[in-house]
Amino acid sequence: MNKSDKNKKASWQQLIGIVFMVLTGAVCGLIMVRFLSGSDKEVSLGILAYAEIFIGLYATLIFHTLVHEAGHLVFGLLTGYGFCSFRIFSFMWVKDGEKLKLRRLSLAGTGGQCLMSPPDIKDGKMPFVLYNLGGSIMNAAVGALFLALYFICPNGSRTAPFVLLFAAVGFITAVMNGVPMRLGAVDNDGYNALAISKSSEAAEAFWVQLSIVGQSARGVRLKDMPEEWFRVPAEESMQNSIVAVRGVLACNRLMDEQKFNQADALMARMLAAESGMAGIHRGLLVCDRIYIELIGVARREAIEAMLTKAQAKFMKSMRRYPSVLRTEYALALLLEKNAARAEGIRAEFEKAAKSYPYPQETESEQQLICLALNKSRGRT
Repeated sequence: MNKSDKNKKASWQQLIGIVFMVLTGAVCGLIMVRFLSGSDKEVSLGILAYAEIFIGLYATLIFHTLVHEAGHLVFGLLTGYGFCSFRIFSFMWVKDGEKLKLRRLSLAGTGGQCLMSPPDIKDGKMPFVLYNLGGSIMNAAVGALFLALYFICPNGSRTAPFVLLFAAVGFITAVMNGVPMRLGAVDNDGYNALAISKSSEAAEAFWVQLSIVGQSARGVRLKDMPEEWFRVPAEESMQNSIVAVRGVLACNRLMDEQKFNQADALMARMLAAESGMAGIHRGLLVCDRIYIELIGVARREAIEAMLTKAQAKFMKSMRRYPSVLRTEYALALLLEKNAARAEGIRAEFEKAAKSYPYPQETESEQQLICLALNKSRGRT
């Protein structure tokens, strides 16, 4: 498939996502209109009715996000996966030995995430379908339950429209996550499951990715993990989005090892290639390349070429992410020569680091911040 065809396919997938979002809004609107029309006129025009609508919509969103991630957890456990972390919006519970610790993490384009360590590969195979699609299965099942409840609600019941809303959002969430689509900066669950099914190399890459998650949950830095996990796949293989993640992880390990020349060369090659890399990984690699340029020869034109409007928007959406804050710090200190702004960003980094789920990552980023500071003081 050539680049033009890939861009057309990505555009159609994004369009499908937009259509589903519009349909979600339309369905929710129709249900709420029914709620208002079923209320007495005085109440329906009052603040209380609109407050009920707002709370109902917000509760539906939270509820089905929780149900979705619980689906991943349940079906993951049933197929031999081990629990690592469970995130709803920015609240993340991380396994620490026999305890759970509450941490904070936001990722652009995601409302939640359930990460688990994988079972062993047997005969070149591992279970992945139920873990990846468990969230959609759970949303559909709960949606069906609410739909059944709606049909037994008394006529004229004020709760009936809200029960129908929970059913509708459940089905829509199941479709949005289960039908393979690339939605903005991330791939949905169906897209991931489809990518893994395409080759044994993709299944191995998925196993490696989750194994790294498991080691990270134990506090192990990338540079201290088995080297064979970070083998860079062939360029053709990285047209598969799951295999491409393995290349991204190889770049991340080189950054942790502070092998900046090798990291920059690999990232430049990956960003220039026609790969299946997700937008969020692409944006983070560009952040790393900007940082490397800043602590190296620091060519303004090279930095500005990478710091496009799209990249600046991405960095704003990920502004509390450690590597983004580290890059913002280096930009303020080494490009803008604004020490006061740099110190403010460093204070943000320190605050974010206290609640970040992986302290070994913030340790690595802290070292990179110190390198930028030394560069500003004329040290190497």
